[in-house]
Amino acid sequence: MIHSLVVVGGSVLTLFLIMSVGFILAKKQLMGEKTLSQLSTLLLSVVAPALVIDCFQVERTADAVRELLIAAAALAGTYALYIILARFLFRRAPEQARGVLRFAVIYGNTGFMGVPLIQATLGSEAMLATVVSLVVFNVLVWTQGISLIGGKGHRVGLKKVLLNPAVIGFVIALVLYATGFALPGPVASAVHYVGNLNTPLAMIVIGGQMAGADFRKVIRDRRLYAASALKLIGVPVLTALVLLPFSISPLTYSAVVILSACPTAGATGLFSQMLGKDTELAAGQVTLSTLLCIVTLPIMAALAQALA
Repeated sequence: MIHSLVVVGGSVLTLFLIMSVGFILAKKQLMGEKTLSQLSTLLLSVVAPALVIDCFQVERTADAVRELLIAAAALAGTYALYIILARFLFRRAPEQARGVLRFAVIYGNTGFMGVPLIQATLGSEAMLATVVSLVVFNVLVWTQGISLIGGKGHRVGLKKVLLNPAVIGFVIALVLYATGFALPGPVASAVHYVGNLNTPLAMIVIGGQMAGADFRKVIRDRRLYAASALKLIGVPVLTALVLLPFSISPLTYSAVVILSACPTAGATGLFSQMLGKDTELAAGQVTLSTLLCIVTLPIMAALAQALA
């Protein structure tokens, strides 16, 4: 377990060093909000679908399909559990903040933080489960998630959910995977190179976003510490224990637990701003949980690999 802790800790530190590039660029005003917004769009609309397609350009076997279905079931089941339990959290919080805090506990930064971490610690073999997590995340966050923050009157139509770039990329990847069609060499190389942009670009964007946070307010808000403790420790420990009795491969088990330990999703702030909720609270939560995960993520990842 000590070895796993050192390996994962080194990977997390590497990611934070890349994040510092974005933080410094933003602090020196060499990268503004417009640039961050454009880079986020590039990541979500082009890089993420390319990564999904690239991950599925592997030989289809009965074992791989089985693991894919198991990962989908595990992710859907654990998300359902988080959603149910979150209903009992932060009941005394103001209406403007209650949904934001609950959303922050349920949804982690699986795309920007989870994918690079899985790539660094578990390798390409665990990426199929990670890709499935992106699809499950995007479907839930645009349905249950947006309703949680905005209230029952705020729902997104099925058309918008299905036209999400990550979902489209997954459908294309799944068709290629099911038919056994391999992309031509130059096309496959181009998709691979674009998909590889995910790790450095995502970390730079997160660093740039953190540069705009008011750290004095963040460290004084007790609610943020409670939400961060639940997201970074409570959720992954619960996930590890719930999945332990099932016959899940060590690789898939570790991937699902590590993904559950990711800090609060950046979508928390985006939805809060879009729906007129407590945007400052959301930004503070994303910032604090991202900072704290440099300590918690290696521990949770090492625990997952030890239990697996």
